[in-house]
Amino acid sequence: MMKITILGTGTSQGVPVIGCTCDVCQSDDPKDQRLRCSVAIEWKGKNIVIDVGPDFRQQMLTNRFSKVDAILLTHEHNDHIIGLDDVRPFNFLHQMHMPVYGMERVLKDVRNRFDYVFSADPYPGAPRIQLHPISSSHSFQVLDLPPIIPIEVRHGKLPILGYRFGDFTYLTDVKTLPPVSLEKVKHTKILVLSALHHRPHHAHLNLEEAIALAKEINADQTYFLHFSHRMGKHAEVSQQLP
Repeated sequence: MMKITILGTGTSQGVPVIGCTCDVCQSDDPKDQRLRCSVAIEWKGKNIVIDVGPDFRQQMLTNRFSKVDAILLTHEHNDHIIGLDDVRPFNFLHQMHMPVYGMERVLKDVRNRFDYVFSADPYPGAPRIQLHPISSSHSFQVLDLPPIIPIEVRHGKLPILGYRFGDFTYLTDVKTLPPVSLEKVKHTKILVLSALHHRPHHAHLNLEEAIALAKEINADQTYFLHFSHRMGKHAEVSQQLP
C-alpha cells in the first residue's frame, strides 16, 4: 500500500507572499496558505520525499515524520533543494547518510551550494548526504523498493524530472511534456500536476493548460499544485474546475 502526503502546494515565494495585501494572501482559509512544493511517499515501509525546499523542516514537523529514507530532486531551483541542510536530525537520529537522487547537473549544483557538506574535512555537525546521479532515460531503484520511473518534463527550456511510482505520478514546474514522457505517464491512476495561475507563463503551465494536459493524460484522479497567489482563493477556483 502507498500513502501520499502533499507537503506543500505553493510557488517559490509560498502563499501568502511576504508583504502582499491581496485577498489570497490575507485569507484566513488554511487552504490558501501554501508551503513550497514537496510530496512524501510512504511505500512498503519506506519514506521517500520529493524536493526539500525552505519549508522542509516545518513540513516534517507538521506531518510528524521521524524518518526519511531517501530524497528525490526534480531540479536545482532554490525552492526545491535549499532545505537539504535540515536532513541533519535524520542523520543523527538514525546514524545514516541521506541518499539524494537527481540528474548529474542538479547534483553538481547541490555540491556547489552546499560545499561545506562535501569538503575534505567537513564540520562535525554538517549534514551527511550521499549523491546518486540518475537520468531520465532509465528507471532506478531506491533501497529495496520497486523501480521508480523518472519522467523528463520541460520547465520552460530547462529539462527537469518528474517521477512515477507504480500508479502514482508527480509532475511539478511543468511547461511541456515531450511525447516519450507522455507515454510514460499513460494509465497513471493518480496524477499530481503543476498549474501556476490563470495567465500564460514562459516556464509553467497556467490553469487552462494544466486542465488540457490532465485531460490528455486521463488519470483517474488529478490534483493540481504549485499555485501562485495570483491563482485566486481555493474556494473560488475549485468551483471552476472540471
